[in-house]
Amino acid sequence: MADTIYLDNAATSFPKPDSVHDAVRDFYSKYGVNPGRSGCDLGLNAEQMIHNTRKQLSAFFNRSLVEAGVSKDPNRLVFTMNATMALNLIINGTVEPGDHVVTTRLEHNSVIRPVNHRVRDGAEATYVAPDREGYLDPEDLRKAIRKNTKLVIINHGSNVTGVVQDLQAIGVVCKDEGVPFAVDTAQTAGVLPIDMAECNISFLAFTGHKGLLAPTGTGGICVADDAEIRGTIFGGTGVRSADPYHLQEFPYRLEAGTQNLAGIAGLAAGLEWVEAKGLDNIYGHEMELLGLLQQGLEEICGVKICGTKNLSDRVATVSITVDNYDPSDVGTILDVEYNVQARTGLQCAPLIHEHMGTTPRGTVRLSVGPYNTRAHIAAAVKAIAEIAADRCPAANQPAAAITS
Repeated sequence: MADTIYLDNAATSFPKPDSVHDAVRDFYSKYGVNPGRSGCDLGLNAEQMIHNTRKQLSAFFNRSLVEAGVSKDPNRLVFTMNATMALNLIINGTVEPGDHVVTTRLEHNSVIRPVNHRVRDGAEATYVAPDREGYLDPEDLRKAIRKNTKLVIINHGSNVTGVVQDLQAIGVVCKDEGVPFAVDTAQTAGVLPIDMAECNISFLAFTGHKGLLAPTGTGGICVADDAEIRGTIFGGTGVRSADPYHLQEFPYRLEAGTQNLAGIAGLAAGLEWVEAKGLDNIYGHEMELLGLLQQGLEEICGVKICGTKNLSDRVATVSITVDNYDPSDVGTILDVEYNVQARTGLQCAPLIHEHMGTTPRGTVRLSVGPYNTRAHIAAAVKAIAEIAADRCPAANQPAAAITS
């Protein structure tokens, strides 16, 4: 079988750097025990690894503070199992019955569902629509804010179309209105620079297993120094076990139980790989390939690109439909006949599909990662052209224009 052409990096990045594999193996083979639960050397080594990773990530999301010499408490970087858990903690820890939350029709179900559960329990929510290209007008968010608004929460980059929102402009609105600002960076952390202070971000939710190239089961929240949030999970912390209630100090306020320690070791290695490679280089490579992919797709009879075609204010994700095909059938043919891995359906973001008119079947999503090549793009375009040609005889074969 030919090598797999993996174009589903918006779901999880693949492959991972060798250094990530090595870090996970080293954790289990050298010091794979709980941190903070004993005074033994192995436990202290694990504790040091966790602390160092907090510091690395806190600095990564707060570059302007680091460069200005401002101390940022690394304990306000809390670990979770993924961005979904992080977003649940943010929403459930800031929005109570009677409160109002502003979000958008671009969101993933990791925001939509917890917000809807809060609404069912007595809160209120406003879902702001983007423009036809998928971009938000910050003034529309301002208009949606009320006296009882306790949170504005948006994604930085769409997992369906790749559109990237202007965090600085939206952060200004939230600061002006005195409302905490939460950002889902699942599609952008490790790809685009994000600075919490510059963008007035109160809560930054991230996942490890996408742009940060870490193992699955990793993620977290970076909490601004002036942001208030309640803890909503309780249990063991490894310290002060006699206390009858969960500890309020960070990171314990939002952490309970044993973390994915090996995953965090891999997350540290993934972050080091990203920083060594450089965000500009990673983003430039991925967007160059997206440009080739999009150019090839536009030449195919029967293929429609859904959402923006901009190659700026975007990450390297594109969604398409193919005339006379169900998206799931296109995905199956790509997989079985061409060994191209893509994602089909609604991508856990039903409201943006309603906005684009692609419900109920959704789209075929292709998302580029740092390990993709021009040859991968040429092969994927050629495969889609051949699939489309079966039901659109005038279809072209544009892949020849793309060289590896």
